[in-house]
Amino acid sequence: MRRDVFQAIADPVRRDIIELLATETLSVNEVAEKFEISRPAISKHLKILNECGIIDFNQIGRERLCLIQPQKLIPAFLWIKQYNKLWEDRIDSFENYINELQNKKS
Repeated sequence: MRRDVFQAIADPVRRDIIELLATETLSVNEVAEKFEISRPAISKHLKILNECGIIDFNQIGRERLCLIQPQKLIPAFLWIKQYNKLWEDRIDSFENYINELQNKKS
């Protein structure tokens, strides 16, 4: 079953794994050491990330390295970006409302 990028980023552990791998290539064991969950659970998250195309594995001897494929995150980035202006406007509006309330108290 081929999964999509939104399934990859839906879980906070997978988002943390993506963040880790964005800065360096790590082996499966090195990724697992960064978390306080079981090795099989990390393997499952890595499998899902691989099925989504977010990471690839590179076998070097007995070690499997996790390589991020950042271009696969572009659809999620573009989807999130379209809501950026909407949320900025809503937050600005809320800030203005709070300021008005504080000015009325003064």
